[in-house]
Amino acid sequence: MVNHTLTPGDLRELRVESVKTSVAAEDYSILMNISWILRADASIRLLKATKICVTGKNSFQSYSCVRCNYTEAFQTQTRPSGGKWMFSYIGFPIELNTLYFVGAHNIPNANMNEDSPSLSVNFTSPGCLDRVMKYKKKCIEAGSLWDPNITACKKDEKIVEVNFTTSPLGNKYMAVIQNNFSTATSLLELPARSKLTRTSIMVPVTEDSEGAVVQLVPYFRTCGYDCIRRKGTVVLCPQTGGSFPADNSRHVLSGWLPLLLLALLMATWVLAVGIYRMWRHERNRTPLPTTALLPLIKVLVVYPSEICFQHTVCYFTEFLQNHCRSEVILDKWQKKKIAEMGPVHWLTTQKQAADKIIFLLSDDVNTICDGTCGRSEGGPRENSQDLFPLAFNFFCSDLRSQTHVHKYMVVYFKEADTKDDYHALNICPKYRLMKEATAFCKELLHAEQHVSARKRLRACHSSCSFV
Repeated sequence: MVNHTLTPGDLRELRVESVKTSVAAEDYSILMNISWILRADASIRLLKATKICVTGKNSFQSYSCVRCNYTEAFQTQTRPSGGKWMFSYIGFPIELNTLYFVGAHNIPNANMNEDSPSLSVNFTSPGCLDRVMKYKKKCIEAGSLWDPNITACKKDEKIVEVNFTTSPLGNKYMAVIQNNFSTATSLLELPARSKLTRTSIMVPVTEDSEGAVVQLVPYFRTCGYDCIRRKGTVVLCPQTGGSFPADNSRHVLSGWLPLLLLALLMATWVLAVGIYRMWRHERNRTPLPTTALLPLIKVLVVYPSEICFQHTVCYFTEFLQNHCRSEVILDKWQKKKIAEMGPVHWLTTQKQAADKIIFLLSDDVNTICDGTCGRSEGGPRENSQDLFPLAFNFFCSDLRSQTHVHKYMVVYFKEADTKDDYHALNICPKYRLMKEATAFCKELLHAEQHVSARKRLRACHSSCSFV
């Protein structure tokens, strides 16, 4: 016996189910589909084959095995797609109502006096009424594919009529009606080799049989009276004559029925007229104008350090929020983020996210701010970093590369001219508040810039090149 230094581990999972395979026309074979999943560990590299053994126990015992060899050695613990290695084998035949013991283990086997890892499951095959087993030849011959479509109705107090479709497998049938206290039977024998047809059996009964179970027992050549039986329920037959005594309540109902139908028709007509009038009324109404709620415009506001934040920047921010549907981004409101990200990274991020970038200018230098605000919160920025020059450099860079140029605008209060260092801003759309507030909001929300990129590039080339 060969002694192995290392051997593969056991299987991770083992499953068994029945499947139908076509052997020939209208001839099926029911086989066992055995699938297994390999355990994803390093021992899979030693795996050469998996052996499967099946033991069946019924009236007699059967035993058979198969060895499934792997064509190549495993290089990885899982499939290239990422899933676990899974295989299956179809070949063991299945008998009806049989208990099977299915065991599997990997090869090479464990060495002598060592634990031999294996995995096993139990599988009990169903009978002929199973959705797969009904195609087995023995089940077909017992009537598994026969659908008699049984209907049973009580014709009178003593007769139940059982209707069904015959089968080509036989010409003898017995109808059995069972209730709580009695059983009634009746036999029917048709001519030999009769065609598929709809026929009936009259079964005499002695007690109330409404709701009783009717069982159709066929006699076929291969199974005799031990074939598959079909069941139905006894109901009242439709009224065609005076077989049963008339019910007074039914006579009363039949007298009122025409009046009820007439009232129902009148109510339907009134309802239809009402719906039509409401429709005409809604159609003639003048529709009210509806406006869709537009998303907010993200606006990044950049301003020089000498502008008073309290009187100029905050006033302009309030105007944007209340009149121009804008979501304003200010550096002073995000000091913590600027400290964490750094001014360059923060300004780059906000420039990408903003729909518009506004350079805010003003000739109100510090006169009002110094007199009322002093050095308090809201005064000119002394300790915070001035992002205006950095934003201007970004503007010049975008102007050269022709990216995001349409985002930039200039807004000023009173008369304010750009400094010589920022002369390139003169090519941007400029608006004076509050004189041009309406045009400014229109440009902010809808208008497109009409100055060509080529003219802007020539106009600012000299001033941007020295920043």
